[in-house]
Amino acid sequence: MTKNLLLPLAATAALVHSFTINNNHYNNVARGNAPIVSPSAIFSTTDEATTVTQQQQQTDESNISYVVARGDGSSGGGGVPMKTKKKASTESTSTTIAMNESNNNNDNNNEEEDDGLVRPKVGAPMPNGRPSWFHVPAPSQDVASRYQEVKESLSDLSLHTVCEEAQCPNIGECWNGGTGTIMLLGDTCTRGCMFCAVKTDQKPPEPDPFEPFKTADAVAKWGVDYIVLTSVDRDDIADGGAGHFATTVELMKHKKPELLVECLVSDFRGDEASVETLAKSGLDVYAHNVETVERLQKFVRDSRAGYWQSINTLKHAKEVKPDLYTKTSLMLGLGESDEEVIQTMKDLRSVDVDVVTFGQYLRPTENHLSVVEYVKPEKFERFKKVGEEMGFKYVASGPLVRSSYKAGEFYLTHMINKERKEKGLD
Repeated sequence: MTKNLLLPLAATAALVHSFTINNNHYNNVARGNAPIVSPSAIFSTTDEATTVTQQQQQTDESNISYVVARGDGSSGGGGVPMKTKKKASTESTSTTIAMNESNNNNDNNNEEEDDGLVRPKVGAPMPNGRPSWFHVPAPSQDVASRYQEVKESLSDLSLHTVCEEAQCPNIGECWNGGTGTIMLLGDTCTRGCMFCAVKTDQKPPEPDPFEPFKTADAVAKWGVDYIVLTSVDRDDIADGGAGHFATTVELMKHKKPELLVECLVSDFRGDEASVETLAKSGLDVYAHNVETVERLQKFVRDSRAGYWQSINTLKHAKEVKPDLYTKTSLMLGLGESDEEVIQTMKDLRSVDVDVVTFGQYLRPTENHLSVVEYVKPEKFERFKKVGEEMGFKYVASGPLVRSSYKAGEFYLTHMINKERKEKGLD
């Protein structure tokens, strides 16, 4: 009797063991997150339940947003830690000398410690993905847009722009508005900075002697009130191209005296005569980029450039022509600290620089420095506030701000015209 009763119980236990309720699917149906399936999928064998669960996990994974899957730039990167040699005490130094004299192991003399600072490096890990705030308008093909007009006029006159050569993210916005930054002296640079996408060569082609005339013609056709001229570094030319710039400025001012001209130039190897040639040419804004904080100069810029060499060119331009506006720009996201950025602003104000811009460094190719971090818009705003409190006449600070940027040109046009009117210079 007992034996006969145990048989149905054993069979029931076996049935329960072999056919389990797929709770994962049941809960998803209750939440409305799963498709309706047949009862056999709910009451399934263990193998079938596993299969359904795996299918559901695959569906869940496929529903993860693209932004989450690629990353939002908040993780990864980080740069390379910088090391500093430990400062040995007098006692330890004496001990080390004694050890050297006895030919003992002196490895401790070369010990380094992490100072908490980082630097960028080619091939270092990049941040995962890119933040959501990197959105710019694409070049417009609308008939009302002037993008195509600018592009065609540059092509017809065989002119180069830094917008194209340096892969600027704002090319759509600026060209749609009818202006761009013209790059003089060719498209090949004699220096090799680790952040720049412009072509390099120690012996670039000779500058086009007619380029100043072509540039003046192109700008006249655009009908703009503010134009930016820039160039590659030309260390192969005696004056670094300063005379070429000066001629271009003079021709443009002849065609349109009220045109405001900004020249974003090299450091001319620190040659003050070249700086003076350009400063006295009739331009309105003398711009030269410091690029990064003092500590990171050797990792970011060509060895022929230098932090104080750059600052001194801005200083001399102002000394030569006191009513000239001076301007510089820094890239952020290369491992600089907040304190270093603020110190750079202090150094710039010490030579009476009027305008400073801050923008996010973006790696142009895998052969250039990796981004250490994507600086948040809130920090850019903080630096803008600090700069204004220091006395800069204008501070443009944001992830997509570049040294030559249409929004900044509008502000500078208004500011310069207003100040000159107040001084009775117009």
